[in-house]
Amino acid sequence: MLSPEEQLHIIASGAAQIVPEAALLEKLKRGNPLNIKLGVDPTAPDIHLGHAVPLRKLRQFQDLGHQVTLIIGDGTALIGDPSGRNTTRPQLSREQIQANAQTYVDQAFKILDPEKTTLRYNSDWILSLDMEQLLKILANFTVARILERDDFHNRYTSGASISLHEFLYPVMQAYDSVVIKADVELGGTDQLFNLLAGRELMEKMGMEPQVCLTLPLLEGTDGVKKMSKSYGNYVGLTDTPSDMFGKIMSIPDQLMVKYYRLASNESVEAIDRIEEGLAADQLHPNEVKRALARNIVTAYYDDAAAQEAEAAFDTVFKNHGIPEDAPEFAADLTPNEEGLVYLAKLMVDAGLAGTAGEARRLVDGGGVKVNGEALAPKTYNVEPHMLEGAVLQVGKRRFCRLV
Repeated sequence: MLSPEEQLHIIASGAAQIVPEAALLEKLKRGNPLNIKLGVDPTAPDIHLGHAVPLRKLRQFQDLGHQVTLIIGDGTALIGDPSGRNTTRPQLSREQIQANAQTYVDQAFKILDPEKTTLRYNSDWILSLDMEQLLKILANFTVARILERDDFHNRYTSGASISLHEFLYPVMQAYDSVVIKADVELGGTDQLFNLLAGRELMEKMGMEPQVCLTLPLLEGTDGVKKMSKSYGNYVGLTDTPSDMFGKIMSIPDQLMVKYYRLASNESVEAIDRIEEGLAADQLHPNEVKRALARNIVTAYYDDAAAQEAEAAFDTVFKNHGIPEDAPEFAADLTPNEEGLVYLAKLMVDAGLAGTAGEARRLVDGGGVKVNGEALAPKTYNVEPHMLEGAVLQVGKRRFCRLV
């Protein structure tokens, strides 16, 4: 059994803030399992390693013997989280929210222990509030307090519109904590105001307030911008093992320790040793990164899949070969009037590019190869015989066998 101080060291690993840390230590010293809360609004169906950061921290709490309450914000999603927004978030339909929620839950349980997880939907209590109950909750907050939020403050001072229903979001998230009697609530650094609102409301309603734990945003594979599908720098939880391994191997070396702390299931003690070893030049960065990639693939698949993904990676990058599991595509190689095949359209049809314009840019950048040979810029139309049975490669990791 770990001491409260040892537990706190594990919990603090990778965290941005614990507010207040002394209160968390006091809760741990009581020796009772804590109720750890995470609320998520199912605004998108698929999640990536960045979304999974708080889920990983929840799993740490579970491994330490604590209980988790995962709240699916199907009620708050009807409002739309204004955090970090400079415009009102579009409201989703109940049908969209329910479909997204199911996909999210399926992926979340790739990480969480179902035996130590209570799944709740906040529509159960938010949508059943009557006007009298709502007014009593709202009376605990002032407009001045709500306008302290950076996003609301910036929009208000710049003259941008703020819809009245948006003010309800932090209040309803705070009310979630009251309903489930949270001991600790997790969120991103952009969620600190909402988490503190929960602490404030619990205190005003005569309850022991929750501790707020924030986690930093995880940079994507480019090492600069936050991980996001819109930036194309994400590692999806449903990516194939080979894609997942290759993407992890592409992150900058300086992000390895952060990925270990926020995205892997390696022990905190082992990560501490890795960080010390890298700082002292006692560990080779490539080997550390390979171990990280294996760890993450194993977490979402299994050890065999991780080993196969590493072998496929070596086939491409060390041996300059073609992965054996490259997908096949039945290509239409019917020539046009000039006797050529428009390669950009073929790439889109094969799923190697989103649009013909993107395909042309990839060709011009030297990122498209046919049987290992890079195409010259502006080579958008090619002779059919060049593509018959060929392997088409885009970038470093995307392959397709034309059949």
